[in-house]
Amino acid sequence: MAPQRSTLRIALNAALDGLLAALSVVLARWLVAPTADPLLPLWPLGWAAAALLLAGLPFRLSVQYWRFAGPSDLLGVGAASLAGAALCALGLHLARLPLPAPTFPAAQALALIALLAVPRVFYRLLHEGAAGGAAQPVLLVGAGEGADLFLRALAGDREAPYRALGLLSLGRAQTGRRIHGCPILGSADEAAAVLTRLRAEQALPVALVLTEPDVPGPLLAQLMEAGEREGVRVARAPRLTALDPAAAAERLQLRPIAIEDLLNRPQVPLDREGMARLVQGRRVLVTGAGGTIGSELARQVAALGPELLVLLDNGEYALWQIDLELSESHPAVPRRTLLADIRDAARLRAALDTLRPELVFHAAALKHVPMVEANPLEGLLTNAAGTRHLAEAARAAGVRAMVLISTDKAVNPSSVMGASKRLAEMYCQGLDMAARRSGGMRCITVRFGNVLGSTGSVVPLFQRQLAHGGPLTVTHPDMRRYFMTVREAVGLVLQASVVGSGESVPQAMRDGGIFVLDMGEAVKIVDLARQMIRLAGLRPEIDVGISFTGLRPGEKLFEELFHGREPAAPTGTPGLLMATPRTADPALVGRSIDEIAAACRSGETRLALALLGRMVPEFAHNIDGNAGAAHG
Repeated sequence: MAPQRSTLRIALNAALDGLLAALSVVLARWLVAPTADPLLPLWPLGWAAAALLLAGLPFRLSVQYWRFAGPSDLLGVGAASLAGAALCALGLHLARLPLPAPTFPAAQALALIALLAVPRVFYRLLHEGAAGGAAQPVLLVGAGEGADLFLRALAGDREAPYRALGLLSLGRAQTGRRIHGCPILGSADEAAAVLTRLRAEQALPVALVLTEPDVPGPLLAQLMEAGEREGVRVARAPRLTALDPAAAAERLQLRPIAIEDLLNRPQVPLDREGMARLVQGRRVLVTGAGGTIGSELARQVAALGPELLVLLDNGEYALWQIDLELSESHPAVPRRTLLADIRDAARLRAALDTLRPELVFHAAALKHVPMVEANPLEGLLTNAAGTRHLAEAARAAGVRAMVLISTDKAVNPSSVMGASKRLAEMYCQGLDMAARRSGGMRCITVRFGNVLGSTGSVVPLFQRQLAHGGPLTVTHPDMRRYFMTVREAVGLVLQASVVGSGESVPQAMRDGGIFVLDMGEAVKIVDLARQMIRLAGLRPEIDVGISFTGLRPGEKLFEELFHGREPAAPTGTPGLLMATPRTADPALVGRSIDEIAAACRSGETRLALALLGRMVPEFAHNIDGNAGAAHG
């Protein structure tokens, strides 16, 4: 049925175009010779129709959709009209019929353009008006290619659920101009004023629609606050491409803003070639491969083409999940799953002796501060002793470089988790300094803050609380944390690995320096809670409340990336800084870790913590949470 309808529609278009071409002869003759005999022979009319249809073939005139007629279609109409008028004049000349006037071909061309173009434009406007009656008004943010595609998709869908009132450009120079007849009402940072004006005109949109993919996080937060004041939600346009004519089938469904969008920062250029040289054709081990950081490391490493990717985790289900995912996304990459605990030194040594990895990414750790406070011996055995076991096994197996994933909580730690990671840092610092003097395994440490949405972090907690109607619980109104998306963090970890494993490294690293990711500005947790409420289309402290519960054991108000007296050293690589904390002899640190591990295994908590405090003198243990504000 569909092919028959299409053929019938093409035939109908051809008949209408031919009829209008015949009418153009009558109209043109009247224009150039208004007093001439109005009766014409019939055959010139038929010849005019045939001439237009013949001239319209290269421009596919008869297969045009009048409802979707755009500039390219109207250009085709103009070209076909000129060619059709020329062919008609040639036919009259060959038939030895005199032209009514020398200007007749030009008059007929103009008549053809008017008679063919006006019905098409009118038909499109008629359908747009009929479709737009029930459509909801929206204000587009962005006046580039994304806005062009979205406006074209709206125009091409007779059942489009939205109509554009106007646009807000990302710069100020475009105000007053138009895209597809839609006015640019101002810049995005003037959204509050524009919405106020539209409300006064009773033309407030239902949504601000982001049509550009890279709206800076601070500007997005500003748009959300402006929208909240007027009851206007903020959403993203669907992903449309100029080569996707079926996109209208999605009915232009808007996408929600993700919390990650609020952290949107200028993209740091990464040395992809250096990463490929680091990983390609090598055997790579990732510990904690089922966790947030470890699984993203596994994904990005797999994309770089290792000879073998070994996934190590002590959680069966998490390990199975990442292995299954990589089997689908990177089936050509050989993989091994290693169900093991980094606290088991014999198991690690046997596995690494067999698999002989060349590069190790150590992401396995116990990272949840209150959980480690409740189980301090487990945290010490995993984070400190486990790191020592892995490093020793890696050195014995001939690993080229080991990368330790550390945390900002290791700086002036107030928790057992942070202090245990600082001890792991110290051990790896010492190993790396020794390796740079006498050769052997490089040990690169990378420190960064919170990963947005990671397991056990505040974002999933807020999402669960929102799903139950709130309130959202924040420990303290002044609490701040550094946040980064997992993809961004892992990309910079790989970048640090390239820099740290090369021959030419920053001088600070030769002296025990460790890499610190540039995390941008610290974010107030209460502001993050408010933004998540807005993302859910609700109003903070009106629709959903926020309650303050007090600091938990081990927490402090402000995390730090550097010690107070420790200046940030540049690395020459965007996104990477370098800290130079104090160093210690790896043999001394190793013996201390062994003593702490022995105390842990015998259940001597006070002794283990005392030994930890001796090795990490800046450890100011906030046991009950009340002292956290003083250490922020």
